[in-house]
Amino acid sequence: MRTNKNTHSFDEILDSKYGKPGSKERLKAEEAAYSYYSGLLLKQARKKMKITQKQLAEKLGTDSAYISRIENDQIIPSAGAFFRIADALGYMVELKQIIP
Repeated sequence: MRTNKNTHSFDEILDSKYGKPGSKERLKAEEAAYSYYSGLLLKQARKKMKITQKQLAEKLGTDSAYISRIENDQIIPSAGAFFRIADALGYMVELKQIIP
């Protein structure tokens, strides 16, 4: 069987692009990914409920610019804010241990 010397594992690609796990570069990349993902989740949930950013902001006692900044990956909500937003959208955040 022939092997391609240019083939790399996904871990190798991540390590070369973002640094080794635990490095400053990797932590920064992971934080950016979490920011993007949390904003995307909240935006999708808001749209599913068919409410505007302004309506969501009013439920939370904040302004629509704050919601917009989260949805557009400009800021990361604190854990408490994320839970409050999820609750306002009718969702429950559940933490599961995935490592035995």
